[in-house]
Amino acid sequence: MPYRVSRNTLLLCAGLFWVVAGANVLRIGILYWMANPDYFLFKLSEMLVIFFVFLGFIFHNLFRKHSVRIIHKPEKNPFFAFFDWKSWLIVVVMISLGISVRMFELLPGSFIAVFYTGLSLALIVTGFRFLLFWWFYRNRRGEG
Repeated sequence: MPYRVSRNTLLLCAGLFWVVAGANVLRIGILYWMANPDYFLFKLSEMLVIFFVFLGFIFHNLFRKHSVRIIHKPEKNPFFAFFDWKSWLIVVVMISLGISVRMFELLPGSFIAVFYTGLSLALIVTGFRFLLFWWFYRNRRGEG
């Protein structure tokens, strides 16, 4: 494969991917939230629970796993190698599931609003963790 990038660039790609994915999910969550504005404080507390569960129990471990895996990779890699093949498979399944749930109206809009908003904020925070790691890793190695 002729186009390969450094480990440092993989960290940057990972951060940008997580932030962009989170922003897109947040956009959808906000649209559903605006369509279902009732019980704001209750939904806000549910959203915070979802945020902390995803951030603390799922994305924290994924951040550690992928950041360690990236810094131990060879110096040049395909730009999409910030995830392993299992993680890319999970991404495809989750996107397909999200589209199907909305297309076939399998869950109420109020649930989608709360779940998507909490999930998206956890995705964005994890993305910023990758970006911070990229920044400090880059400076530690003297690249830039």
